[in-house]
Amino acid sequence: MKTKILFPNRLKRIGWVILVPSAILGILLTFDVIGFEHLFKAKMFAIYADVIFGSTVVFGLVENTILDEILGILCIVGAIFVAFSKEKEEDEFIAKIRAESLVWATYINYAILVFCILFFYGSGFYYVMIFNMFTILIIFIIRFHYQLYNSKKSCSNEK
Repeated sequence: MKTKILFPNRLKRIGWVILVPSAILGILLTFDVIGFEHLFKAKMFAIYADVIFGSTVVFGLVENTILDEILGILCIVGAIFVAFSKEKEEDEFIAKIRAESLVWATYINYAILVFCILFFYGSGFYYVMIFNMFTILIIFIIRFHYQLYNSKKSCSNEK
C-alpha cells in the first residue's frame, strides 16, 4: 500500500532514540528531580509572557529557562516519528489498526481530560495540562503497537 502521509520506516528508530531520553528527562524536570536547568537560561522572544513577580511582556524578550521547551519539542518530534512512520510492510490491515488506534487514543485522551477537569485543581491541573500535550501520542503508540503485537501473535498461532 502506497501512502504519502507517513514517514519512512527508518525514522521510527530515530524517534525512539529521541522520545525515550527526552521523556525521562522531561518527567524528572517537571517534578524537580533534576536541577541543572539553570544552565539553559536564555533571552527568548515571546509573543506573550506573564512573568511571576514581574511584568507582562507582549511581543518582547524574556529571560527563560529553555530546557523544558527543548525537551517538550523533542518529545513531540520523537513521538510523531514513532507514531507515524511506516511499518516495514505497510498494508491495509496495518492502516486499519493505525486508524482505529488513533480514534481509540483520542477517545481515551479526552475521557482522561474530562475526568481531570472535574477532579484536579490549581497546580495539579497545571501538571495535567502539561502531560495532556503528550498523552494522545503516547496512548496511540501503546495501542497501535499492542494491536500489532496481538495480530502477529495470532498469525503465528494459526501457522
